[in-house]
Amino acid sequence: MHICVLGAGIIGVTSAYRLLEAGHEVTLVDAAAQPGSQTSLGNGAQLSYSYVAPLADPSVWTHWPEYLFSADSPLTLRPKMDTAQWRWLLKFLGACNSKRVRQTTIDLLHLSSFSRDQLRQLTAAVPLAFQHRTAGKLVLYSDAKGLEGARRQIAFQAQHGCQQEIIDHDRCLQIEPALAGAKRDWAGGVYTPSEEAGDCAKFCQQLVAAMAQQPGFRFAHSQRIGKLEMRDGALAAVHAGAEKIEAEAFVLALGADSAGFARQAGFSLPLYPLKGYSITVPLHDASHQAAAPQVSITDLAKKIVYARLGDRLRVAGRVELVGMDRSIPAAAIDELKRGVGELFPGCADLADSAALSPWTGFRPATPSGVPIVGASPLKNLYLNVGHGSLGWTLAHGSASLLAQLIAGKATTIDAKPFAYHS
Repeated sequence: MHICVLGAGIIGVTSAYRLLEAGHEVTLVDAAAQPGSQTSLGNGAQLSYSYVAPLADPSVWTHWPEYLFSADSPLTLRPKMDTAQWRWLLKFLGACNSKRVRQTTIDLLHLSSFSRDQLRQLTAAVPLAFQHRTAGKLVLYSDAKGLEGARRQIAFQAQHGCQQEIIDHDRCLQIEPALAGAKRDWAGGVYTPSEEAGDCAKFCQQLVAAMAQQPGFRFAHSQRIGKLEMRDGALAAVHAGAEKIEAEAFVLALGADSAGFARQAGFSLPLYPLKGYSITVPLHDASHQAAAPQVSITDLAKKIVYARLGDRLRVAGRVELVGMDRSIPAAAIDELKRGVGELFPGCADLADSAALSPWTGFRPATPSGVPIVGASPLKNLYLNVGHGSLGWTLAHGSASLLAQLIAGKATTIDAKPFAYHS
């Protein structure tokens, strides 16, 4: 069967690979010249299989004024005259209850565990160089109360295969000596030795290059999707640039643009873009490299993540509900630079912001945080959308789950939590 995959970010690229592996002819379409050029380009780089708790959480209710009015809040809401934003927010608030969050976490842990296994299987079959390693992850807590709350979450997640431990301040320094130079304190942390990191954009580029060597695969790059042709309740063709692409089936993996595509196709998707920012800090010499972390770090108080990618340090943060505003305010980059200066002073010269490759991306999220994988209201259009900030982590499991559903096979994990609902 000829399948056209729409979108060459991490979700689309992994979907294309699994469908090609299953014996299908695959056309991968993207507006950019290179795969992984948009939201996948500057993401946080952490593969956080044990950290999948959704943004929707009961604590949102007590922090709501901060999200609306505080300039220092790591989560920013800018209300707009946008019905899609308000519909999403109402559903998001409805998901902010303990029972729903608990079930969502279980579903995402099942998908993340499957995803970790699928990435390992893929990299064993296809040699790729994307600075992938098991770095371990350390989440820093600023106070004892937060650490005690983490203890309860760890006990819950242990029932679902996660191996994590609460550690004190001194043990944090033993695990990550680069924290010894930090200019502020913390109470302790949660350490997960099995967590991984890797360059998502390099992965996309190398996997597409590997697929291009196989018959039956084509990357239609620099082709912006425009007009759709419908026939008998199915998608017959898409116009991409000057080309008309016909296929027996299509996969929608356009990230935050998926909601607009769905509207054009006659149905709605409960997606909203969560805007985030990153910088990529060059570690020019041995002294800079020694002052930068080897372990992946999450500064929970600041909501900033750090991931080592060879001689670079990826630093990412913020969640903004501001629509598709592609600007990169200097204040957002300065916030990330301050984070580096507080935790890892001496690892880089941060004066020249342009040298830090400032990036912004739109993480396409469902209100609950559970991605949508599988059939759509159109009989030959399949969905792989809504992964929020967990796209890199969940991509490999989602792609394999999608391929199993398209093939009509029994799925490795329960697919029902990820089904589309109108």
